[in-house]
Amino acid sequence: MHHEGTEMIHTKRLVLRPFSLDDAEQAYANWLSDPVVAHMAGWAPHKDMDSARAFIADVTAAYQSPTVLRWGITLDGNVIGDISVTKWNERHESCELGYALSQKWWGRGLMPEALCAVTRYLFDTVGFHRIALRRHADNVRSGRVMAKTGYLLEGCQKDARKNADGTFTDLLLYAAINGEWQDTQKKAINQNKTEL
Repeated sequence: MHHEGTEMIHTKRLVLRPFSLDDAEQAYANWLSDPVVAHMAGWAPHKDMDSARAFIADVTAAYQSPTVLRWGITLDGNVIGDISVTKWNERHESCELGYALSQKWWGRGLMPEALCAVTRYLFDTVGFHRIALRRHADNVRSGRVMAKTGYLLEGCQKDARKNADGTFTDLLLYAAINGEWQDTQKKAINQNKTEL
């Protein structure tokens, strides 16, 4: 595997880049303080700017390690979300991803665009064999993002996450395999060309 760190990735509409300390204000306003985004992603919303600044400072300090892979999702210079490797298993060449996107930009196809680009980077540049994603059972939108991007539903993990209110929720597990995923992407591109 190749430990390249968090390199900048350009897509059709987005720039995925490492976070900087200057991103704290936009990150707080756009998604870190949003209770809906936090609930679906499995963390508590940030209560104030100080906690957001501390979080972004921790993120930027972590970039010293070449195995930290975390991108700020930017659109027209605005930081609107986050996508990162949350678990990494070197021996099995596998990882798990997590992501969050500001509600203001939901429904525009931006998260599939970001996820597709990061998946390609993790397979082609880093060399992972398997990438997994888990979503809150109620987060149907996220399930559509994962399916649209070529991830396959593998199963349900019962009561796998404890919510902030003390209740438990199921998590649905999706995954993509290196080689199979690229073939799926090529077929989708060719299908779109024939439909034009």
